[in-house]
Amino acid sequence: MKAMILAAGRGERMRPLTNTLPKPLLTVAGKPLIHYHIEALRAAGITRLVINLAYRGAQIQAALGDGSRFGVQIQYSHEGPQPLETGGGILHALALLGDQPFIVVNGDIWTNYSYARLPARPPGLAHLVLVDNPPHNPQGDFALRQGRVHDGDGVRLTYSGIGVYRPELFSSCAAGRFPLAPLLRRAIARGRVSAEHYTGTWFDIGTPARLAEVEQRLSPG
Repeated sequence: MKAMILAAGRGERMRPLTNTLPKPLLTVAGKPLIHYHIEALRAAGITRLVINLAYRGAQIQAALGDGSRFGVQIQYSHEGPQPLETGGGILHALALLGDQPFIVVNGDIWTNYSYARLPARPPGLAHLVLVDNPPHNPQGDFALRQGRVHDGDGVRLTYSGIGVYRPELFSSCAAGRFPLAPLLRRAIARGRVSAEHYTGTWFDIGTPARLAEVEQRLSPG
């Protein structure tokens, strides 16, 4: 199974920290954020990785190389100067990801979730990891009932930025810049998205304040 780490965004909300450094290379407890994802994926036996690049992508590629020092193999999906958003970025990388289900991880989260829990073959087009709603997203994203995602009434949870996707989810898409959410909502409406509720540690590191909070949580003492 392959995994894709999304690392192409500009990190606008993280300025000025990202004025000269791409967000995946910002450090948390002395380690670049993207290192945590690579190490967690390797620990789950997932060693073939794809990383998409746009904003300051050359810095990310120079820092990680071919992945051999982490015990993984890294391929890069170059998007050019403008990021293609989540949906467009995944579609652009499909030639590297292959024709089997693959994991996608947002590069700007921190979690102790074990990727070994993810299904290698989701029953539908996608399987999402949902978490309790953080303060910055109190209304949540999706409802979860009996292992299926619903986009309607019920207790709503937040999409964690971790999921397993089948390439078929993108079969009707044209190359270019587009978000992932509309694709998911169409698949959800057809009952083709499963999910799980993870209650462990998870942070969306979208602002300098949230980065500082994670730093405080992980620092010794």
